[in-house]
Amino acid sequence: MDFITAQNRAQELTKQLEYHNNLYYNLDEPEISDYDYDMLMRELENIEKEFPSLKSPMSPTNRVGGNAGEKFSPVTHEVVMESLHDSFSHEELREFDARVRETVPNVRYVVEPKFDGLSVSCEYENGVFVRGSTRGDGSVGEDVTENLMTIKSLPKRIPNAPEYLEVRGEVYMSFNSFDALTRRQEENEEKTFKNPRNAAAGSLR
Repeated sequence: MDFITAQNRAQELTKQLEYHNNLYYNLDEPEISDYDYDMLMRELENIEKEFPSLKSPMSPTNRVGGNAGEKFSPVTHEVVMESLHDSFSHEELREFDARVRETVPNVRYVVEPKFDGLSVSCEYENGVFVRGSTRGDGSVGEDVTENLMTIKSLPKRIPNAPEYLEVRGEVYMSFNSFDALTRRQEENEEKTFKNPRNAAAGSLR
């Protein structure tokens, strides 16, 4: 691929990714599958790797997709909330392992299923839950404390906690709850959520 072709394709991919980021993270109404989105992102990453001058600080490859909405107060994260990096082949897994071993030579891995939900940060002061926020763009999220308080499984107090504690995790919806929700939406002739992840995000926000 020559530079001009790469430049045009990078611009096209950036527009597509920003469009789908807005649908997924801010409106909770995705139009494409996670895999199709990841393939667009991977194509842009490969172009930027081959032509480094095309990579800008505002590239979608540098950012988490969401923005802090207007109906919630913004929360600036003390430590940036990053997103996970996907691997799609054994070769990419081996490359990941090689990078890890450059820092931790005798590394051991723990592997577990990933919940596909909405990333949140929960802050505790003297063991008491005081604030919860979304990831947003990684640097600034939304204050969703009151909505998180309605989640029964979220600890409101943590015994013997340090003076300040930040816990990060995922707010998710089970398939059973999602099926029940979409049945009610259909019965009420309402627009249904596309998947459990977006249902959880929409409910929280």
